[in-house]
Parts: sequence; structure tokens; C-alpha cells
Amino acid sequence: MQFRYYDWIDHHARRTPKKLAVVDLASDRRFTYREFRERIVLVASFLSKDLSIGPGDRVCVIAKSCVEAFEIQFACAKIGAIFLPVNWRLTPHELDYIVRDAEPAVLLCEREFIGVAEKLVNRIGRGGLVEFAPGAVGTLYEQAIAAHESAEFANSLIDTESVWSILYTSGTTGHPKGAMLSYRMMLTNAVNFGPARLTQDSVFLCAMPTFHTGGLNCYANPVFYVGGTVLVMHEFDPALALTLMEDPNIGVTHFFGTPAHYLFISQQDRFEEARFPALSVAGLGGAPATDALVSTWIKKGVPLQPAYGMSEIGPAILICDLEHVSRKVGSAGQPVMHIDFKVAAPDGRELPPGEVGEIWVKGPVLMSGYWRKPDATADAFRDGWFVTGDGAYRDKEGFVFIIDRLKDMYISGGENVYPAEVENVICALPGIAAAAVVGIPDDVWGEVGRAFIIVKEGHTITREAIIEHCRTHLAKFKIPKGIAFVEDFPRTASGKVLKRDLRSLGGAAFQ
Repeated sequence: MQFRYYDWIDHHARRTPKKLAVVDLASDRRFTYREFRERIVLVASFLSKDLSIGPGDRVCVIAKSCVEAFEIQFACAKIGAIFLPVNWRLTPHELDYIVRDAEPAVLLCEREFIGVAEKLVNRIGRGGLVEFAPGAVGTLYEQAIAAHESAEFANSLIDTESVWSILYTSGTTGHPKGAMLSYRMMLTNAVNFGPARLTQDSVFLCAMPTFHTGGLNCYANPVFYVGGTVLVMHEFDPALALTLMEDPNIGVTHFFGTPAHYLFISQQDRFEEARFPALSVAGLGGAPATDALVSTWIKKGVPLQPAYGMSEIGPAILICDLEHVSRKVGSAGQPVMHIDFKVAAPDGRELPPGEVGEIWVKGPVLMSGYWRKPDATADAFRDGWFVTGDGAYRDKEGFVFIIDRLKDMYISGGENVYPAEVENVICALPGIAAAAVVGIPDDVWGEVGRAFIIVKEGHTITREAIIEHCRTHLAKFKIPKGIAFVEDFPRTASGKVLKRDLRSLGGAAFQ
């Protein structure tokens, strides 16, 4: 059933106008719901009146986490535009593909990345390039806000099936795909985070990047939905995160991070003595976590809550209720409320407890598809079910344990890395006959890449040359951490590379 979009920030600006909505920790700016709404309205006025941005137009943002990212997101909702945050860690080469694919009408860029943005500006539509800097008053963004007056926008023109944002995920074909997130999907996700115990009194420390579904939807947007407070870190700083969570005057009740976030915090000198007086839920997801890491935090009495999700779904799919975490170490929990979930055999048949299969999901939590990629969208679904490619099993109580990614993708520091993209870049080098990349466990990043290289006969190439080439064309987290030269890959009879056999090879040949 379609129904119109109801503005979350408008609602809380009416009911609790003096409630603190958001704090930008880098600039120490803080806005009540009334002030936050006013800024959102002024941004929407600037976009629509000055830049002629309207329904369906893509509004691209390159920035580290900041209040502006959320202002732009909610301003897009007021005018029916599509919020398009992109990963600031990507190289100009990678960003150029996304911009060409999405064709944004305007690019709003944090001052730090203006050099990169200027290389993309010729691909931007009528809105051009708009600079901002968190806390700075002289930027075009802040000047535009100051120049406008409050206005009303007809949110009734936007229904829940409209696309609110596009998040680009790395692609198995070597190019990223834009997952289209509807208002229906975002609303359902906010409701599905019920096990995270979010309320109007929640104070959430947002440490994940706001170009990522983790930074936006675990749990910042759900906190805005219930009328709580979001503290935005410009960039993750484990020492600062520990300080903020310890401070009873700040009263952080919620945190969400990948295993790498928790590892870095636990490595701080004062971690053993640290206490978190207000913390009620510490969400954990984005990558597999070791039992040892989970146990470290549980032993401190921290209410750790493992979860599982992805950009294309929710992201909330599985959440472990707090009372079960200790006795179900290793489990990502149980399916959230508004979702159809099964561990499926290849033919779609639901498997009984204990049998390993693939996670399939259906329901209002699903994305609307991949932007301008109907074939990729069709490949991702089976009879209305989204096929995740992730292997898992359920125990007799219904708790789900993720065992492996059935696809080749691996997760490094919470970021998805698809080997095909890395292989394509490596194979662009003269002298490379073939490349195969696999993910291997890493104590810090969860997983890192290893590259196996076949050099063309009569050619020579160094590991250093390959790494330098990758630095030019790939974000840092995608660059392989080890390279080995081989004569051939282990293969099936049909010639397909057996990557599971590559993963089992020893590390002596790697540098």
C-alpha cells in the first residue's frame, strides 16, 4: 500500500521543538529540532529555488560525517530529490564512474575535497558545485541558507515508494551499483530497530561514515525517527569515542560500529578501567566479529548487540536481543519484525535448522532495485526474494549464524570489497595476464585482500608497481595487502578459478 511521506523532523519540531536533535562534534554546533528543521527548510529552498532542483534529481554529497549530510538528506525529502552521498575515500577515477552513472544535478562538497570535486564538475548538471565546511560561515552553502526565508513544502506529493537515496555498493562486475532506497524502506528500517531500544531519550554516537548505510541507518535515521539526539563524529577517533561514551554528562546511550571500531577502542590504554554509565545498546555489524572480540566487550558488562544487514536490505535483517548475546556468541540474532526471511537451498526451498544455505529476504525492507541496472536487479531477486549470497544456518531456537559469503565479496574495515573490481584494475597494467583476488582474515580489518598474479610471458613487473597502480585507481581499503606471482591458478574442469583453494595457500610467497 502506498501512502504519503510524513516528515520526521517536522513532527518533532512541532511536538518537542526545544529537544536537542543533533550535535556536530567537530564544530561543536548543536541544533534543537526546531533549529534543525529550519536549516533543512532553508537548504531545500536553496536547492529548489536557486538551483532548480526538483523531484527525481540526484543531489550528490562528498563529505566526511557532518550535520550537513543529514540536512541535505532531509532537504531532499522536502523537494522530492534523491540524496546521493558518495564515499570520500574513493579515487577520482572511481568517483567519476559513479557521477557518470548517477548524473547528479548538483554536487555539494566539503571544502577538504574541493580538489577532487573540481575534477568532476564537468559531469554535474545545472546546479554545479556548492562548497561547505562544517562550522564555517562564509561558504556558499551557509550564505545560501542565510539568504533564504522559511517556507512550506508539500510533502504530500511524495509517497513512500519514491526513492529517497541512492547508496553505491561495490559491484561484482567491477563497477559499483546504486542501491535505490525508498521512503518505505527507510521507514520500515526505523521501525525494525525496535530491539535496539531506541526512544526519545536516546543519545546516539554516530561513528560510521554518513555515505554508508551504517552511518545513516544504524542508528542515526532511526534515532531521528523517534526524536532522540544524534552526536556526529567527523571521522572515527577511538580515543574520542571512548571519552564520549564514558562521560556521564554526555550520556551516550547508543553506539554502532564494525568489529574494527570495537577493536580500536579496546586498544586504548584506559579501556580496562573504562565504564559506560549510560550505554544501553552497543550495536555490532558490518563484518564478521571474532568470538574473542565479542567476549571482551561482554565481560566489561557492555550491552553488545550483534546484527546483520546490507545496503540493499534494511539494513536491519537480523538483531540479537541483549538477553541472548552471551549464550549465543557468534550468532547475528533473529529476523526483525517486518521481514520475510529464510535460509534457502539453491532451489529456494527453506532448509531446516542446522543445514547451511543462503540467506533470502523479502518484504518492505527491500531496496527498489539498482539504479539503471535492470539486469543486475533481476539477478538479485528470485520470485520476489532478495538473494544475498551469504551462507548461514539457524539453530533449533531460530538464531542465525553467518558462516561465509557465498559470493567472492569480502569486508575490510566494514567496507565491501569485490575482487572483480580489483582484478579489473590490476589487469589494466601492461604485462599482466590474469589476476585473482581473495579475502583472508586479518586481526585489525576483519579481512584484507591477497592478489595472485600471472605475468605475461616475456614481461616482468614488480609488486611495487602493482601496488602503486592500485593506489591511483582504488580506495586504500581495496588495495591488496599481499601479492604473489604464480604460473597458473587452481581451476575447475571448465576453467573457473577455484578461489577457495587460493585462500588455503600459505603466506610465505606474499609481500
